[in-house]
Amino acid sequence: MTEIQLGLTVEFGRDRPLQLDSGTVLGPITVAYRTWGKLNADRSNAILICHALTGDQYVIGGNPVTGREGWWTSMVGPGKVIDTDRYYVICSNVLGGCMGTTGPKEINPETGQPWGLGFPVITIGDMVRAQAMLLDHLGIGDLFCVIGGSMGGMQVLEWAASYPDRVFSAVPIACAAKHSAQNIAFHEVGRQAIVSDPDWKDGTYFEHGTNPRAGLAVARMAAHITYLSEAALHRKFGRSLQDREKVSYGFEADFQVESYLRYQGSSFVDRFDANSYLYITRAMDYFDLAAEYGGVLANAFMDSKTRFCVVSFTSDWLFPTAENRAIVHALNAAAANVSFVEIETDKGHDAFLLDEPELFNILSGFLNGAAEHRGLKDT
Repeated sequence: MTEIQLGLTVEFGRDRPLQLDSGTVLGPITVAYRTWGKLNADRSNAILICHALTGDQYVIGGNPVTGREGWWTSMVGPGKVIDTDRYYVICSNVLGGCMGTTGPKEINPETGQPWGLGFPVITIGDMVRAQAMLLDHLGIGDLFCVIGGSMGGMQVLEWAASYPDRVFSAVPIACAAKHSAQNIAFHEVGRQAIVSDPDWKDGTYFEHGTNPRAGLAVARMAAHITYLSEAALHRKFGRSLQDREKVSYGFEADFQVESYLRYQGSSFVDRFDANSYLYITRAMDYFDLAAEYGGVLANAFMDSKTRFCVVSFTSDWLFPTAENRAIVHALNAAAANVSFVEIETDKGHDAFLLDEPELFNILSGFLNGAAEHRGLKDT
């Protein structure tokens, strides 16, 4: 067994900047990441976890910013589906993020001030290329598996298309090969909430000592509704009142669901950067994998040797099953090795982050089968 020291940040691109899809270059860049487990002798047990829009590299363990447990403790850890006693697990903060990887809140070396809107617009492809640089740094030629949900699933698809020889298996969960008009519309509502906040200061709020907290909180509230389902909201809150026996005939949080959304918004602004929210949502909007391959999604996976497991949820209206099936149809057209499952649940899009036993069983079976096919021995 070869153990790689747990990393925090690494710098790339000082001599060879990262070429972005926008046509500009960015360098140097810093990538913040975490690892768990040990890399085996032939370096064949590495799993890359790709986080969603508001996620970060703190998959398990304590998050030093929030003080909370990691965002995927239900899935990752010793003896769990992604078993850190068996696999070497990596997760990095995406390019454009706000948890240590270069993004709009970091300092522009040419100005000595935060990048703000001077930061170049980035794409899902740019995020994946930065991750590939990290793997090169770690000495990992190929991955046993790339896995992620939502925006993380988009990164999984980009990995499988751009680096097919480096991805043995891929698990895109609750995602799509392109962002829908509806989802772009929701993102635009969130962005307008941020830029309409007087404290945004045209993206220069750090220099002015302000923070568009109200706008970012509203953006989070609107987005959070899309992560749930009507059934889940009804089950959890219904029309129950918040700390009162009758309505106030005013505009305070009369209902529990209102109080919940306000809490989601206010807690979010303490851990996330408003400009990062603009950039990352834009990267999701621009994602259209088929467009990179002549408008035919199957071309993205032609001759792929990667083993795929595509997962959707019945109550996910943000990335509905039809969009996941479109990925499966393209993989079938490319004669790729793919399995697909639609999990029945009323938990909505966020089901992949929650206690969902069927998801655990399916992914355990898929990973065990892939490990057997690869000849991966328990570590």
